[in-house]
Amino acid sequence: VQLQASGGGLVQAGGSLRLSCAASTRTFSNNFMGWFRQAPGKEREFVTGIAWSSGNSLYADSVKGRFTISRDNANNTVCLQMNSLKPEDTAVYYCTASAEVLTSPSAMRFWGKGTQVTVSS
Repeated sequence: VQLQASGGGLVQAGGSLRLSCAASTRTFSNNFMGWFRQAPGKEREFVTGIAWSSGNSLYADSVKGRFTISRDNANNTVCLQMNSLKPEDTAVYYCTASAEVLTSPSAMRFWGKGTQVTVSS
């Protein structure tokens, strides 16, 4: 499974950005797709994820109420709408996938290239 992420960029605090991740295919091995992020000097952390089969989603506490993940089954694409962005959201965001609902970066099987999100104060 190959993951192709797009979106990201530079935005002022309070602004919005949208990330997309297209999967080359959709199988049981990438039933759960989502995003991790890594800020400079920090460990990679779980942001959000969604299950293709059920549509159930999971969010980190730090982004609840501000970020929304959605899926487009027809195009094997997962989107992340990020609103009310804060400077602490600045990080490289990685699209990722696994067979099961997982929040540990070491457990995720597939990774896309990261995309930079920068939020200025």
